[in-house]
Amino acid sequence: MKAPASTSGASRTSGNPVGDLPLPDLAGFAHRWVDADGVRLHAVEGGRPDGPAVVLLAGFPQTWWAWHKVIPKLADRFRVLAIDLPGQGHSERPDISYDTHTVAAHVHAAVEALGVRTYWLAAHDIGAWVAFSLALKHPGRLRGLALLDAGIPGITLPDAVPTDPALAWKTWHFAFHLVPDLPEVLLTGREREYVRSFLEAKALSSDAFDDADVERYAASVAAGGGLSASLAYYRHAAESARANRRALERRRLAVPVLGISGSHGSIPDMAASVRPWADHVTGTVVPQAGHFIPDEQPGAVAAALTAFATEDRHGKRPAPKSPTR
Repeated sequence: MKAPASTSGASRTSGNPVGDLPLPDLAGFAHRWVDADGVRLHAVEGGRPDGPAVVLLAGFPQTWWAWHKVIPKLADRFRVLAIDLPGQGHSERPDISYDTHTVAAHVHAAVEALGVRTYWLAAHDIGAWVAFSLALKHPGRLRGLALLDAGIPGITLPDAVPTDPALAWKTWHFAFHLVPDLPEVLLTGREREYVRSFLEAKALSSDAFDDADVERYAASVAAGGGLSASLAYYRHAAESARANRRALERRRLAVPVLGISGSHGSIPDMAASVRPWADHVTGTVVPQAGHFIPDEQPGAVAAALTAFATEDRHGKRPAPKSPTR
């Protein structure tokens, strides 16, 4: 594996495969690029170098920036790594299968390239799709898995999109994204409008995202190959579902799992939806949150993750406390 790129001086963007995309900084955190089994992935790293590692994955239409309000709240206790998935943010947009088992292999390779052997994994939306598959493939490397408001293919994702308008707003895009070519025709040049409508429809709080956030995510989707890569996760969701089911025929999830739901999110009870496939599941519902829980209630998310990842001297984990903002 290649060594992580430095972030100092002229080498700050060394190895960046999406160099024309503005690169936001977060105080106290450094940008890294690593060769993750043939795909160059971007990570933002900081916190306590000697602390337990927490890896964060974001979903559509976001990037690692989805965690930027949560990361500083974890930094005092943990080594924190927020990784852009393939096709997302400042990671490469490769011509690969975007089924979640393939993507999980690249994400895990990135974590290893960053020198992490065991870690806690927290993921939202499509990031949670990848995280679930990663936990099935590498249970010995995970200390725990937190899944935030995600319909996971083959697990919690319904087989049919509801037609009731009261429910369809949560999942209508799954069918749209599956259509070959048409989404690209309709969305190219209109990424900003699409991203804004997506964020506003699924967030409970009207001030969860500002114009800079919308512009940042839209620019990522629009950057070379970003739109097609984003849609590819949906287009390969059926294969992700099949791979998940095949893996679950051999083993259940043995790692501790925390399901985090938003009070007004897409999945009312993440813990209940995952429990049939996992041995140790706890759950919490974050009040006053829609789908984008890390953006809407970062303090609650940080508190839940901290409680989940904190072990007492007997090796037991306290149940997550009722979160507050």
